[in-house]
Amino acid sequence: MDGKDYGSDLAGASILVIDDEPGMRNFLYKTLQPRVKRIELAGSAEEASTKLDESHFDVVILDNVMPRKTGLEWVTEQRKLGFLADTILITAYADLETAIAALRAGVSDFVLKPFRANQILGAVARTLDRKYLRRDNTLLRHELNAEAQGSKLLGTSEPMAEVRTMLKKLAPLPTPVLFTGASGTGKELAARHLHQLSDRAGRPFVAVNCAAISPDHIAQELFGVNGPGDEMKPGLFLLADGGTLFLDEIAQMPDQVQAALLRVLEDQRVRPIGAEREFPLNLRFLFATNTALEEEVGQGRFRADLYHRMNVVRIHMPPLKDRSEDITELAALFMQQFSATLGLPALDLSGETLLKMRRYDWPGNVRELKNLVERSVILGDFPAEFAGDTRVTGARAIENLEQVMQRHILHVLDLCEGNRAEAARRLGVSRKTIDRRVTAWEG
Repeated sequence: MDGKDYGSDLAGASILVIDDEPGMRNFLYKTLQPRVKRIELAGSAEEASTKLDESHFDVVILDNVMPRKTGLEWVTEQRKLGFLADTILITAYADLETAIAALRAGVSDFVLKPFRANQILGAVARTLDRKYLRRDNTLLRHELNAEAQGSKLLGTSEPMAEVRTMLKKLAPLPTPVLFTGASGTGKELAARHLHQLSDRAGRPFVAVNCAAISPDHIAQELFGVNGPGDEMKPGLFLLADGGTLFLDEIAQMPDQVQAALLRVLEDQRVRPIGAEREFPLNLRFLFATNTALEEEVGQGRFRADLYHRMNVVRIHMPPLKDRSEDITELAALFMQQFSATLGLPALDLSGETLLKMRRYDWPGNVRELKNLVERSVILGDFPAEFAGDTRVTGARAIENLEQVMQRHILHVLDLCEGNRAEAARRLGVSRKTIDRRVTAWEG
């Protein structure tokens, strides 16, 4: 075997080899076993189906010519049941008819007989690259749509020290955690911090705001669906497999989805909508709410059994008014971030300004502080109730605001690939406003 590096994805892969010839199964086993995490062998389509019912595989290597049914017939049959593994077809005949049938069945790659060890290793590596690229693209789109926060979990106050101690203690455990606290206290940041401390840090962290997804679509989003043409679209449960799933605003989850979630928590298995097969999961669940779930349970608006399954360990995120000594660190970080992002001068966080900030109650918590700093950088001054000795006023503030508006509108236009109507929709303004401003900037 050559010494070529086929990447870390291969080392973590689980492979199922299906071939009725013992010699070929043995060759593939010897080629792959030293390089992958797990490999299993099946001598028939029936044996392979049983193995798929028991566990999940990243890649299936399949001989097309087998007794009773061809490999392509077997793949087509499995698609109807629910089939997530990418498939590599081994065939001696690469004719057009076979290629079209393979494409329709969703085969990822061909390997022509006879082949060498490096050819099958290369095919598996390419298949895994495409598989994880699709997954990462889907998760990235979800992350961008969710507008996830990128800040660190900051603060050295006693309440935050207690939170950090609890997160460190829970990091190596698979235990579900329920984060509570008012909106803007940093529940998602704490969940991300817990994920980074755990041995799952190299795997996906997927945050889902249950209040932001239509009740009609949340089940498909989470569980996936076996759609038209038996095309399996994995949901966020399966895309996050091996990592951490964070369900925010859990009290907003519809009743029917609560029941399905309870089963996933208890069995660590998920069945996509329209599929007959369940898939095993290796997933840590984290939850968050800013409502009193006990009252929701008492009023019959939230399932008691799900609540008790989620509420194994609870971490309460303290409001900003209870950790006012952290305001200096938070305000300084936000000031640095927005000054760099917006290309505007940072404002002076004078002693007077910081004192006024520490005396304020912050009903919107850290999120309100962050918004205040961003708005102040844009306008060139803090509001009067927070202003200290150093201010930027007059024409300079107006000029800075115009610069920020221009930069933001052009950025949204770039995201929309120049489509002004779509940019206007996203910005909440008329198309004429976009046209007028762009014309002025171009002139």
